[in-house]
Amino acid sequence: MLPTLPYGAWPSPIDAALAASHDGRPEYVGVVGDEVWWTAPRPAEGGRRALVRRRADGTEESVLPAPWNPRSRVIEYGGKPWTGTLRDGAAFLVFVNFADQRLYAFAPDGGGEPYPLTPVSEVGGGLRWVDPQLHLGRGASGEVWCVLEEFTGEGATDVRRVIASVPLDGSAAEDRSLVRELSDDRHRFVTGPRLSPDGDAVAWIAWDHPQMPWDGTLLLVAEVAEDGTFGEPEVFAGGPEQSIAQAEWDRNGQLVYASDRLGWWNLYRGAELLTPREEEFAGPLWKIGLGWFTPLDSGLIAVVHGTGSTALGVLDPETGELVDAPGPWTEWASTLAVHGSRVYGVAASPRSAYEVVELDTATGRTRVVGAEHVDPVDPAFYPEPQIRTFTGPDSREIHAHIYPPHNPDLVPPTPTDELPPYVVWAHGGPTGHSPLVLDLEIAYFTSRGIGVAEVNYGGSTGYGREYRERLREQWGVVDVEDCAAVALALASEGTADRERLAIRGGSAGGWTTAASLTTTDVYACGTIYYPILDLLGWATDETHDFESQYLESLVGPLAEVPGRYRDRSPIHLADRITAPFLLLQGLDDVICPPAQAERFTAAMAGRGIPHAYIAFEGESHGFRMKETIVRSLEAELSLYAQTFGLDTKGVPTLELDA
Repeated sequence: MLPTLPYGAWPSPIDAALAASHDGRPEYVGVVGDEVWWTAPRPAEGGRRALVRRRADGTEESVLPAPWNPRSRVIEYGGKPWTGTLRDGAAFLVFVNFADQRLYAFAPDGGGEPYPLTPVSEVGGGLRWVDPQLHLGRGASGEVWCVLEEFTGEGATDVRRVIASVPLDGSAAEDRSLVRELSDDRHRFVTGPRLSPDGDAVAWIAWDHPQMPWDGTLLLVAEVAEDGTFGEPEVFAGGPEQSIAQAEWDRNGQLVYASDRLGWWNLYRGAELLTPREEEFAGPLWKIGLGWFTPLDSGLIAVVHGTGSTALGVLDPETGELVDAPGPWTEWASTLAVHGSRVYGVAASPRSAYEVVELDTATGRTRVVGAEHVDPVDPAFYPEPQIRTFTGPDSREIHAHIYPPHNPDLVPPTPTDELPPYVVWAHGGPTGHSPLVLDLEIAYFTSRGIGVAEVNYGGSTGYGREYRERLREQWGVVDVEDCAAVALALASEGTADRERLAIRGGSAGGWTTAASLTTTDVYACGTIYYPILDLLGWATDETHDFESQYLESLVGPLAEVPGRYRDRSPIHLADRITAPFLLLQGLDDVICPPAQAERFTAAMAGRGIPHAYIAFEGESHGFRMKETIVRSLEAELSLYAQTFGLDTKGVPTLELDA
């Protein structure tokens, strides 16, 4: 007979080190020759990214040894950092190195070393590059086209962005004048260029403050001269209230693009609507070079689509027929590549982490070809999610994933003896969503007897523009209300212990956590990861350029409602906090800077509320190092143990100040 232990006292093989070692996922899949390449996380190697290739015999190997780190900092969130092809029959690679943000070229099979293509600038954040596209037949030595982000001063918003061409012979490595600017800087933000099949036209997406790319963008098209320079661009589609997230040319030279003009990110070919469905065929453009669809040489289009969760499908644009790939995956990442009839993507499920998957469109078969999921523990310890919809204020729907406590070695206490504690997880963004996938950080808690509720609150993506815009001027209100509604519903139905509810989140989720602790009495404690705490500071000079005017839509125009910025900021409501909390911060974070966390902690000093502040050197926005993730998870668990009265063994005790 299996034993019964109190919630939180359950022994688990999923420790913090195991969860940390599996943090992150493959990204930016591509094809070089007959090989599939992608970037992969390396938490144990200082949090760097590796570039991995799959050889013809199925073996995987790293293309770039440590400390090379293919990762861009354009708009701070980066984007596609590499491109590759065959040159003289051998693999040839161009990539952005994180440490100095320079473009490098490398022939990995030639025995040499990467050599720089771009110069270094000492002005502000320097020169940064993203979404490279190789054009070997242009210029004397071939060129790479990409987005250039150039700082013109020391301020975070002293920056311009253009599409630029860099010669592949390395001549521009010491001479900025040899970098040719193909577009002007009339628009604040641009994506990488997409050249038409005949080479006569180019398309890209642009937008300006105060819009974010999910608010309104322009799809621009220009002629390409013989020397590669762009003509005067014309607006092909888009506008201030229409988000175009991606554009690609099909085999016939027609532009296919994703637009939400009818309320959902659907696909269009010219003016023709290809996917008249109430589901998403794209998502928020948080990084430059994301891709949710890609045309095939056959005329078909591979698409990532869905509502809430996503699938990989193949669309016939002539008939509208859409056939989904078979397999267990419930979430496909925003990266696709094509090689002949084969499509490559990155996908996960509640029972498997993200892996590189191949779909053969000729046979309809799928198989895992890279980063294959291997169970690090008995999968019986994985959480078993429930997809649920709750009712919030004004009878609005709230989407959530509920992960009850689960451990195969134990029988839970009966509801009359004890109800489990639950932690609400608020995702970042806030224009984002929580995917339905295996997350060992969730399993770290559920296998110990602590439930998790991931809330896709109003403002989340995946449910259409109307759902996304529920948060317009309501940040700190709708997100807080929706999270609280889910937590209280779980308690009222007897799923969760009303006295043992917590909330946690990072970035925008950290904001929601802090705002919840200052404006509600729902939670017994909270864990705040690298948050926004002071709206006025963030709206003026305490964040980066990309999001510097995000609050104009999330909170309201600063010039018109300045009081709202103060009234909603947790830093000005610290005296209302009565629940213990843990605050975790990266000291290199330029998106949510440590200055705000430090001011917030200072405001709590001497108030008698148990709390802890842990800052990590070398970490920026989103923790990447294994040791950081381990300490954070253990500190979080200790907070819950102390607050909820849990008998958690083998975890260092978090020292709480008052």
